[in-house]
Amino acid sequence: MSRRTDYFNDPAAPKANSIVPAVTAFVLNDSGEVLLERRSDNGRWGMPGGVQEIGENIASTVVREVMEETGIRVEVVGMVGTFTDPGHVIAFADGEVRQEFSLCFRARPVGGEIKVSSESFAVRWVPRTELDSLDISPTTRQRLEQGFRNSEIPLIN
Repeated sequence: MSRRTDYFNDPAAPKANSIVPAVTAFVLNDSGEVLLERRSDNGRWGMPGGVQEIGENIASTVVREVMEETGIRVEVVGMVGTFTDPGHVIAFADGEVRQEFSLCFRARPVGGEIKVSSESFAVRWVPRTELDSLDISPTTRQRLEQGFRNSEIPLIN
């Protein structure tokens, strides 16, 4: 199943050979539940997101990625933080080993209906009380914790 492996502060991690601008979206509904997907590339739960494409501004990347992966239309309303820890690398099946460079944005749902995509096995709104029971990477947990802090000042990491 795994087409990617995340390493976090792991001395056995392969050396990074690329950095790519990417986004994640911290999306809360009116009930305070967070939008998560069970990723098809590693089987873990995570926030929707992906890489910026040529010709896009970064907010458009957030909107596109959330819609593609979850079926939910969002509006970007703020920033959770920047996550650039060189201790987090992602090894892909094609040999790319990417150092993390992720901007996490706060977004609110404005329409759409939940649907799975080729990038997800499941998509759902998750109550905060259920997060500990899900298989979520340590770096995604950092983003979630920072998102729930609801700080006006984005984290720079």
